[in-house]
Amino acid sequence: MELVILAAGVALLIALMVWAKMNAFISLITVAILMGLALGMPVIESGETPGIIETLISGASSQAGRLILLLGSGSMFGQLLTEFGVANKVANTLVRVFGVSRSQLAVVVISFLIGVTLFWETAWVILIPIVFAIVRSTKQPLLWLAMPLAIALSAMHSFLPPHPGPSAVAVMFHASIGKTLLLGLIVALPIGTAMALIWPRLPFVRSIQTEIPEGLAPEKQYEEKNLPSFGMSLFMAALPVLLIATATILEIVFGTDSHWERAVAFIGDANIALLIGVLVVSLYFRVVKHIPMDELMKACADGVRAIGGIIMILPAGGSLAAILQEGGVSSYLSDTTATWNLSPIFLGWLVAALMRIALGSASVAVVAAGGIVAPMVTAGSVSPEIMTLAVACGSVMASHVNDGGFWMFKEYLGLSVTQTLKVRTTYTSVMAVLGLGGCLLLNALL
Repeated sequence: MELVILAAGVALLIALMVWAKMNAFISLITVAILMGLALGMPVIESGETPGIIETLISGASSQAGRLILLLGSGSMFGQLLTEFGVANKVANTLVRVFGVSRSQLAVVVISFLIGVTLFWETAWVILIPIVFAIVRSTKQPLLWLAMPLAIALSAMHSFLPPHPGPSAVAVMFHASIGKTLLLGLIVALPIGTAMALIWPRLPFVRSIQTEIPEGLAPEKQYEEKNLPSFGMSLFMAALPVLLIATATILEIVFGTDSHWERAVAFIGDANIALLIGVLVVSLYFRVVKHIPMDELMKACADGVRAIGGIIMILPAGGSLAAILQEGGVSSYLSDTTATWNLSPIFLGWLVAALMRIALGSASVAVVAAGGIVAPMVTAGSVSPEIMTLAVACGSVMASHVNDGGFWMFKEYLGLSVTQTLKVRTTYTSVMAVLGLGGCLLLNALL
């Protein structure tokens, strides 16, 4: 019954937004309430059982709490990069080095370098202004360059430590983080590169014409005297990534026991790193280029204003995910799949894929699946590193309307729900299947 309710809820959600043209926030909350009722949840809290209202609020606040600082600081940072020519400088130099004909490859390379240490959402808000700038300068279609960015980041985020999902499962399976990372690169790099370069060329992707949403990337001419050098531009654009990567490496090597190690971890938190990026960029243009502070703060305000719709939609998606979890969908899937007599690699992948489809969160999916198949790993029937990768690959499967990344992708690229399902849900599904194939091949060879 739980799967029937899940399927009906997803179908209703798509119908409300695609055919009824209802606002995404209203649709998500409405469907979350109806699914909570169908799953037998009490309307309000009853004893220790959370009610629909409490679950809606906790789900929304959890999602907002995780992303609001990230998106706020990230949007300010991105707007400063675009408004004052930093992204333009980086984009033009990359295009000049790689050539217009290989601009996709430039996006893939920088996505791999930056995405290996960052959440998908963090890397997206940092890099999408650079993609917008390349689109402006080369007049290429938006999806031609945005798809390689999204695909390369998905490969990095979902397959590799030190991202939280794969890292948590590696620890759960007693797998070597270093070996998992090495094997993950063997799987992620060829799959990510091939898909990033092939997917934008597919007819159903090329047929979609979309423009940069208004307010997300100003189209303007820059005076050369006000532009920073390429080196300075690259430093400012990469500063949050450098802080996060440095903190991650130091934490892996030294831990977080001493005061200085905790201070480094604090500075390397994505929210703090982006805030530092905002402050450094603002200070540079105020002190070195003598840009008035009110102009800098206006750019920050414009950046936040441009993501107002996204900030409303993401908590609603968190509410829906919380209803599914509290309503027992996660437990049902766990209990059902635990009894299946399948290959550990395929079972781990399949459970993670089902959890991802049901709950939306790749991190939740990968950890839940890891708990189910962990006994098979500890029994020694399969390499813990390959098993970690298999579960991580499954968590990429079928990003759709209950995934926050789905809505970020949609809103930043000005797509409809139907178009987003066509291009994002399909690429994540194919990536998950190819990842499984890579894991099975590694298992056969090693």
